[in-house]
Amino acid sequence: MTNLKVHAPVPADLDGDLASLRGDCARMAPHWAAPEKITSRPVSPSLIHGVTVPAKSARLLDTMLDYGN
Repeated sequence: MTNLKVHAPVPADLDGDLASLRGDCARMAPHWAAPEKITSRPVSPSLIHGVTVPAKSARLLDTMLDYGN
């Protein structure tokens, strides 16, 4: 059996405060780029097919005021 050891590149600061967390986030931010704004268009109901909803779920949604009548 292989003994895999995981070493963190920087010791974890488990007792850190908000300032420490914000500093960590600021250092990580350059590693991820924000995606381009994606605009989605409505889909015609005639293109939606093959969706099945279990009867229990349909009854549950039917009883909820937001989804019912």
